[in-house]
Amino acid sequence: MMTAVIEGLPAGLSLRGADFVGPLARRQKRLGAGGRQGIERDAVDITAGVLAGRTTGAPLCLVVANRDHANWQNKDIAPMTVPRPGHTDLVGALKYQSDDLRHSSERSSARETVLRVAVGVVAQKVLDAVGIRTGAFVRQIGDVTLTVDDDLDATALEAMGAAADAADTSCPDEPTAERMRDAVAQVMRDKDTLGGVIEGFATGLPAGLGSYARWGDKLDARLGALLLSIPSVKAVAFGAGASVARMRGTAAQDAIRRNGDALVRDTNRAGGLEGGVTNGQPLRARVALKPIASTLTPQASVDVVSGQAVQTHYERSDFCTLPRAAVVVEAMLAIGLCDAVLERAGGDHLEQVVAAAASWPAPRLSSLRVTGAPKRLFDSGAD
Repeated sequence: MMTAVIEGLPAGLSLRGADFVGPLARRQKRLGAGGRQGIERDAVDITAGVLAGRTTGAPLCLVVANRDHANWQNKDIAPMTVPRPGHTDLVGALKYQSDDLRHSSERSSARETVLRVAVGVVAQKVLDAVGIRTGAFVRQIGDVTLTVDDDLDATALEAMGAAADAADTSCPDEPTAERMRDAVAQVMRDKDTLGGVIEGFATGLPAGLGSYARWGDKLDARLGALLLSIPSVKAVAFGAGASVARMRGTAAQDAIRRNGDALVRDTNRAGGLEGGVTNGQPLRARVALKPIASTLTPQASVDVVSGQAVQTHYERSDFCTLPRAAVVVEAMLAIGLCDAVLERAGGDHLEQVVAAAASWPAPRLSSLRVTGAPKRLFDSGAD
């Protein structure tokens, strides 16, 4: 059984068990899933913090049962003595001095992402109330890559997210998705695994979430940490990402122009973040996942009890996590953005959060308080 406790939610947020069904299904039933997904039937029980379908302001408790647990009750479990490369088996045993490699293997399992998705559902409820949408789609599996315009507007991104939600590959383009299916089918025949890239996005963002005043408050740093905490994630890039390293400064920025009272951009190389603060454009993050480390083809290792060189034993796993991981990326973005919204808005009830968000200034000339008047540095204020 897994439990999540969420503190700091406003009262008045509509929340029912049925809200979790779709997202949890997206995490389970996708292309490349392994044997465990035929065992689990994930559902969320709300055990505290909700009354008559609305949050009360008290800590919210979400519980997901581990239905596979019953299959192991009153049974002897064989010890795990051969660490698998790429897993926490060896490092966990060294760190915690456990007597069985399985301790770290089970605790670090991506099984825990079911709660990330559940908490992300709650976070998205808050974001919905202030007009922010999150989504994610698969851009790449192995060497099969979907070409995506770096300057897509909110409408186009939301359409891609909706198409990805309905696809077994989590890829919004069917010709590319078919090539991805072929790649996964081939890697299964080869008894191997594949990684790739997921793009997460958020639309409807106000300018001003996050802060540059302290390094730990930069929103890209906070979101980056959340995304990097997802199992198998090895890299995160916002906007144009590492490609800006090859550009000149004049080409790497998003020029500002006036459209009536509005201050607009024609490009989005920054991915919606400047100086760790949202600028009102869509937020875009690319997340790279390594191929899962459990492979049907054995890998070289050492039995840590006998000291003999041996081959790894296969533990059930996916062949490609990308289609199932897209909803996890979306959830982690929602969690980070919800935290930033509530931090800025304050308020104990959802209506207060919504009212505060409505007052946040947009990128417009009329929203600014810049006067153009000169200032004297180090003026003490004395006569």
